[in-house]
Amino acid sequence: MTDQPSPAAGGVWDPFGTLRRALWIGGGQWAGKSTVARLLARRYGVTAYHYDFHDARGHEDRRIARRVRLGEPAAGLDPEQAWVRTGPEEMAAETLAGFPARFEWALDDLRALVSGRPVIAEGWGLRPELVAPLVDSPRRMVVMVPTPAFRQRQLRELPRAANFGHPVSDPARAQANRLARDVLVADDAVRTARRLGIRVIEVDGSRDAAAVAEAVAGHFGPYLPPEDPAA
Repeated sequence: MTDQPSPAAGGVWDPFGTLRRALWIGGGQWAGKSTVARLLARRYGVTAYHYDFHDARGHEDRRIARRVRLGEPAAGLDPEQAWVRTGPEEMAAETLAGFPARFEWALDDLRALVSGRPVIAEGWGLRPELVAPLVDSPRRMVVMVPTPAFRQRQLRELPRAANFGHPVSDPARAQANRLARDVLVADDAVRTARRLGIRVIEVDGSRDAAAVAEAVAGHFGPYLPPEDPAA
């Protein structure tokens, strides 16, 4: 028997049916998306795809090639220009404008996965307006965003959340710009999700990661397999 290519909703190429059956967690930075995806992967024996990991590592060659095609510097903007001299509004606009191309690279990663169970894809670049044409129901996606208080708590308690990581003349301003950009990008995800009927979960720290994962599992309930007894 020959397997036939399976299109996702909207006719997107989906040779193994992976996109059609995927579950999606989008939203803001530092909302616990990766943690929730890992908890669900272990609990239900599904595969978790971490967008941020692939975007920062596996997609760098594509990012450079895209810059060259557009006539931009191959290395991108220098950190001083990107983080200190550019305001949050412009940073957010540039980030949102770049998400569609980066989303296509993530879809290529996902197309290569073959699983008897759904793949849970998570990451801030998995935008509601990009995912919506792929799914047969808005229930296949959830958008997680941190409240301002929870974001500040993470900055205090998680070194990696507060670490800027680029040599610049004014680290405090660069960090403030980045945080303000993240809020704008997250707010855009919330507005779009609500317009498309996609559920938004605000993470405020009142529930631990397991409880948030339980809420997400309940949302994804019709599509999740039985729990893995080994978990």
